[in-house]
Amino acid sequence: MLPRAYKSSISRYLGSTVSAISLVRSSSKLPLRSRLCFPRQFKMAQSTASAFSLDTPVQRPSTDITLTGNHVTIVGLKASHASDIFAAMGGPENASLFNYLWQGPFLREEEVVEQFSKLQESKDPVWYAIVSNKTSKAIGYCSLMRIEPQHHVVEVGSISYSPLLQRTVGATEAMYLLARYVFEDLGYRRYEWKCDSQNAPSRRAADRLGFEFEGLFRQHMIVRGKNRDTTWFSMLDREWPEKKTALVNWLDASNFDEEGIQKRTLQSFR
Repeated sequence: MLPRAYKSSISRYLGSTVSAISLVRSSSKLPLRSRLCFPRQFKMAQSTASAFSLDTPVQRPSTDITLTGNHVTIVGLKASHASDIFAAMGGPENASLFNYLWQGPFLREEEVVEQFSKLQESKDPVWYAIVSNKTSKAIGYCSLMRIEPQHHVVEVGSISYSPLLQRTVGATEAMYLLARYVFEDLGYRRYEWKCDSQNAPSRRAADRLGFEFEGLFRQHMIVRGKNRDTTWFSMLDREWPEKKTALVNWLDASNFDEEGIQKRTLQSFR
C-alpha cells in the first residue's frame, strides 16, 4: 500500500479521494519495478520510496550498470566510446551543441579520447554513454552529479545529445531509464535538473519530463567567462509514481503510428 502522502497526491490528481484509494488498491498487485511493457490499463505505478530508510545513506551511482530500453541502452562511459561520439557530434559543424556545456566542442577525435579517459575515472560526476540499440553506437552521454548519498539527493547533468538522438523516442527513454535507476534501484528522494537560464531547450525538456520548476539562482556560476543564472528543477520520490506512469505510457509502442509519430504528447498522460 502506498503511504498517505501518495494517496493525497493521487487524489488531487484524480479529483476524488474514493478514486484514489481504489486505484491504490488495484496497483498493489503490480511488481515493484515495471518494465517498458508496463500495462496501459494501470494508471499509477507503485512507489518504492518507502523501502529506503532516511536514516541510512543510499548507494552512490555506479558505472557498472546496463540500463536497457527498447531504443537505447545506458552504460558507463569509457574512452572507447570516443570514436562514436566524435562521429556523432564532433567537428566545427556541431560546435553549437556545446554552447551551455563546460566541455567541448571537440574538433579532433583525440580530444574526445583524452576527455573521456578522465571522465571514466570520475566519482562525481559519474558519466554514462547512451547507446543506440539499432546501431550499437554511442550517440550521446550524460552524468549523475552533485551526489549526496547522506541526503538522498542527486542531479542529472551535462546531458549531451547528438543530432542522432535529439528529439527522438530514445532521447526520452534515456531520461526515463536514468530516473528509474535513481529512484528505484538507488533510493534517492530528490532528483535535480539545473540549466543555464538562457538554455530554452533544456528548460522545456525538464518541464516535459515532469521536473518541477523551483526558481532562478542569479549569477550562480561563471561559464566560459560569462555570468550564468541557473534555473532549478526537481523531481521527488513521492512524485515519481505519477511521472513514471506517464513516461511508460508515452513510450508504449501503441502511442506511435507506423511512421513513429506520437499520437499523444507526454504531458497529456499526466
